[in-house]
Amino acid sequence: MTTVATGSRQARAAETRQRIVDAARELFISNGYRSTSLRDIAGAASVSHPGLLGHFASKDDLLAEVVAGFEADNEKDFDLIAAASEPGGLIFADVARRNARTPGYLELFAALTGEASALEHPAHERMQARYARLRSLSSEVLEDAALHGSVDSDRDVSAETTRHMAGWDGLQLISQYLPDRVDVVDMLEERESLWAMPFGWRDPDQPAPAPESAGPLPALDGTTVDGTPESDPGYAVGRRRRAQILADAMRLFSRAGYGDTSLRDIAEAVGVSKSTLLHHYASKELLLSAVLSERDRSIQERTNAHGEERAADVLRAIHQGALVNALDEPGLIEVYAVLSCEAVPAGHPAHEYFTERFRKVIDHFAELFRLAQVDGDLPDHRDPEHEAVWLLALWDGLQYQWLYDRDAVDVAAHLRAHIDDVLPRA
Repeated sequence: MTTVATGSRQARAAETRQRIVDAARELFISNGYRSTSLRDIAGAASVSHPGLLGHFASKDDLLAEVVAGFEADNEKDFDLIAAASEPGGLIFADVARRNARTPGYLELFAALTGEASALEHPAHERMQARYARLRSLSSEVLEDAALHGSVDSDRDVSAETTRHMAGWDGLQLISQYLPDRVDVVDMLEERESLWAMPFGWRDPDQPAPAPESAGPLPALDGTTVDGTPESDPGYAVGRRRRAQILADAMRLFSRAGYGDTSLRDIAEAVGVSKSTLLHHYASKELLLSAVLSERDRSIQERTNAHGEERAADVLRAIHQGALVNALDEPGLIEVYAVLSCEAVPAGHPAHEYFTERFRKVIDHFAELFRLAQVDGDLPDHRDPEHEAVWLLALWDGLQYQWLYDRDAVDVAAHLRAHIDDVLPRA
């Protein structure tokens, strides 16, 4: 009887534990990790808060359990797909197709990719290790494909692996904001087909680029954020105080995310009272809007500083802005990576901002690539819309990888190499 009773208790405990994990997974996906509390999870799992703590000591432990479950299934399926493929087969689109059919996979990892890039995030080390495993698996697939001729021998397998992983990560995130415009599987399938061509290939029968540009070149307007004043009125002391508040808010948001940063945290960092902070920014949402607008302003100043006359030259200069940002303003990369991933749930106050930003940037890049094709700089076999989406996804994904390993990933060099492949000089 004792053995039966013990076994029954263990079974009930295992069932309760799994119910808690399932509830946590659903809430992390729908509301975001930072916006979900242990009490939320306990309520969804129909257990008491103390009862939940008997199984998981913290929300961090629960996140680790959820991620481990997804990753174990993902790596097993990766191996099965690879084993079932033809020699030299490129399987990334098939893996992405499987991921898209797994409830919650894209939402969770799209959110975690940038959010966990902050060193303090509980999933940082786990996601860092995940990158290392996926890089190894992906590199093996590409090396085999190169050996069998599916990837042209002119291509650098190691560099292509890094860029492909980065673009894939970026696609998964952007597709959460623009699901009607970005299909991860279709995009990966098209990229795989382009690997069969030599690096920087263009049809020799295609005419040389035209001497005159089709212009005029489009300008990238900043994303409008509701509630953000168009100007910064007031005395110099007030302007300096607001600038300090923005700088410290940006730093804290990039470390702990919007959800886990309180107005009191920011006030203490600035060295003012909470009431003083509220005098300058009446709510946390308005402060978030101001941070995002300040980031856009800084990026736009750098982006619009070049005097190129051809669309292709604008695109070829993009890596310069990435280099400056990494050297001079890493905080802009950090806050963007964390907030863009944290804001995936539709209820997040920055969700609409990022939806609009992704749409505007893709439109901008698509017009530049269209003009480059009219000028004869973009080869005829490349689609401007596809290239626009992939460029944005690649740039974002490289920034995520850089945040996990700043010594190993050179964002500017990879962007330059990518553009050299897409826009070969005649």
